[in-house]
Amino acid sequence: MKLGKTNLEVNKNGFGALPIQRRNYADSIEILKTAYDNGIDFYDTARFYTDSESKLGCAFEDVRENIYIASKTGMESVEEFWRDLETSLKELKTDYLDLYQFHNISFCPKEEDDLYKAMIKAKQEGKINHIGITTHKITIAHEALDSGLYETLQYPFSYLSGAEELQLVEKCRQLDVGFIAMKAMGGGLLKQSKTSYAYINQFDNVLPIWGIQRLSELEEFLSYPNDLLLDDETKKITENDKKELGDNFCRGCGYCMPCPEDINISLCARMSLWIRRFPTEPNLDEKTQEIMKKTLDCIECYECVDNCPYELDIPELLKENYDDYMDVLEGRTII
Repeated sequence: MKLGKTNLEVNKNGFGALPIQRRNYADSIEILKTAYDNGIDFYDTARFYTDSESKLGCAFEDVRENIYIASKTGMESVEEFWRDLETSLKELKTDYLDLYQFHNISFCPKEEDDLYKAMIKAKQEGKINHIGITTHKITIAHEALDSGLYETLQYPFSYLSGAEELQLVEKCRQLDVGFIAMKAMGGGLLKQSKTSYAYINQFDNVLPIWGIQRLSELEEFLSYPNDLLLDDETKKITENDKKELGDNFCRGCGYCMPCPEDINISLCARMSLWIRRFPTEPNLDEKTQEIMKKTLDCIECYECVDNCPYELDIPELLKENYDDYMDVLEGRTII
């Protein structure tokens, strides 16, 4: 597929390299090389993803010209922007990035802003080829598209998405802006990769970046045919998941954190869903119980609510999830 006005021709399976920071080097290199050997040529990482860039650099130094690398900076000052860019280039063992993106910063850089001018200078110097932006806030997404300054937009998109997100995808099509779908598995809450793949495959202007941390996950996505679309069975799955999850659920983006009371919000605000959707995972162990007990320390300062791009009532979600968790733990509810 063509990634918008970048004109980059990319494999419809993009590789989201956030999860490989949780794996050791040997396992990560094996996963990345397997992806490359099977035709995946777009890899999305970020300076924020600890050693992810370094692992990509080790895996692809000798085939750099055959792939597209996208990275990101969350810095909002020019000095820090350049520091991040130079570090990314060093870690990735390359002298250029195919795509460089502003990473969920608090505003949309405009043409007159020094931060955007730094991006243009980096492009003029040949250190980046294309300019993009990532965000979880739909207002910033529209600002970016309306500005005409960005060649790609990275935004959460899955079969849980609603009318606003679908309109955003169509707007990108009309403006020839490449749409990169993050959280295509609903931030880890969707169980059926086949259904997610089939749904995204309906949109010829959407590039999903599947978050991969196991070979088995990679093999699942590689096994699906290029023309796979939703059928009656997978449509039913999407309908059931939308009914169960609704709109008022935590996507796990983490922008509500850190919490002043050290509550692991992105885990605790989703625990009720985890223990029902993934009952075989060890979510009732002593470690998780201690994490969940921390929700009782919530002082309802609403800092998390101010930072949540989905405007969720997080203190209320924490209460609901703790109560549901205790019901399951104490046997009042059967999973």
